[in-house]
Formats: sequence, C-alpha cells, structure tokens
Amino acid sequence: MFENIDTIFLDVGNTLRFALDDTIHRAAARRKIAKLLGTDEDPEVFCEKLDARYKVYRKWAFENLVEVPEAELWTRWLAPDFPADKVASLAVELTFQYRQSMGRRVVVENGKEVVVELHQRGYILGIISNLITSREIPDWMEEDGFTPYFKAVVLSSVFGKRKPDPALFLEAARQAGVGPERCVYVGDNPKRDVTGARQAGFGAVVLIIDPAKLDERPITKENKPDLILHKFGNLLDIFPERVPTPEG
Repeated sequence: MFENIDTIFLDVGNTLRFALDDTIHRAAARRKIAKLLGTDEDPEVFCEKLDARYKVYRKWAFENLVEVPEAELWTRWLAPDFPADKVASLAVELTFQYRQSMGRRVVVENGKEVVVELHQRGYILGIISNLITSREIPDWMEEDGFTPYFKAVVLSSVFGKRKPDPALFLEAARQAGVGPERCVYVGDNPKRDVTGARQAGFGAVVLIIDPAKLDERPITKENKPDLILHKFGNLLDIFPERVPTPEG
C-alpha cells in the first residue's frame, strides 16, 4: 500500500499536537488580548464575545473553504468596533494569543521521536494544516527543534484556502518537489483530510483516531482512509526505512 510513498505530510491539530485545558494559560492569553486592544471590559467577558464572533467566521470559512488574512479576521470579523488601523497592526499577535486562549498545545506522546525517526528513515516530511494564525506553527517548530525535519509547511492562514480544498495538498507537494501520487497524508478528520488528499491525487491517506472518537467522526464510503491508526507512534510500524530508487 505504501511502497511508492516517499513523502509524509502531517496534520497538526489532534494529530501531532493537542490542546490541554490549562486554565491559567488561557486566562493569561485573554488578559493579553484585552490589553492589546485597550478595552476596559473584563477579559473573560470580552473573549466570550470574541468566541461568538469566531463561530460565525468559522462557519463562513468552512462553507467557503477559505481562510482570510489575520488583519481581515480581526478588522472584519472579531474586532470590527475597534480602530481598523490599530487592529490590523496587532493582528498577528492577537491571533496568536487568541489561539492560546483556547488551550495550551503540546506534542503527542513520542511525537518528536517519531518525526526524527521517519526523517532518518529517508522520508520527506511536511505539514498541511488549517489554522488561523501564521505565527504559531513556525514559532513552535523552532522552539521545539522540529524545523529541520519539515521540507514543506502549508498553512491555511498563509495560503488562503482551507482543507479539504485540494489546492493546499497540491501546493505542499509542489513545495516538497514531489508528485502527489508519492505522498501520504496523516490526519484525524475523515471529511477534511481524506476528501482533500484524495481529490489532490495523494497516494494514500492515514487517519489517527482514538477508538472512542470513531462514533464522533463516522467513516463513510466517500471518506474512508487507507488505514486507521490509534497512536502517532504506530506510523513507525507502516513506514520502514526507505530503499533509494535509481531515480532518487
């Protein structure tokens, strides 16, 4: 099934990283958002309003498969009642802090070890992720030492399209310098991840889903992956060391 695969693209949220409900971390981020915007409103109350507005944006973004630039996210959707010039200049930091207000993100068990081992086994690695922030992933990769292992990183916040639009997958393959048929996508969402990768012509799709969550994300004929795993570390069981071909 994976004999012709030499490039592995990973989702981030709930695949390589997950969010912990860290109350102190979340509250600190909310205070920073309120301070940045200069509101005297209670940070918790103010961010509840942001959450409601974000749900409206998220629904629109899902329906249209687009991700707007951070400046537009804040001036049009999240904080339209604040001076646009000021909000636009703070947008990158605001989006970063808003993501922190949702939880503290950590790498899955053995995540770094698996990434390093797959790289050492000869696979090209990349990231394809729906994300409203352009800063979070590059910052995390640099801080945790992941940057050297990923050749291509395609984020919806930068590219402007959202999964399952196949354009993200095709752009990732282009950046990695490989044909989509030689790529596998590893994610957690049957609808977004399987559908987009299939439409882009990826050679295979793998989902990592906790057995208890399978009922929440039902597998259908249209979004059935090639393989379902339950732990990130299981990737090492299906991707052995690559034997270089004459073509490289």
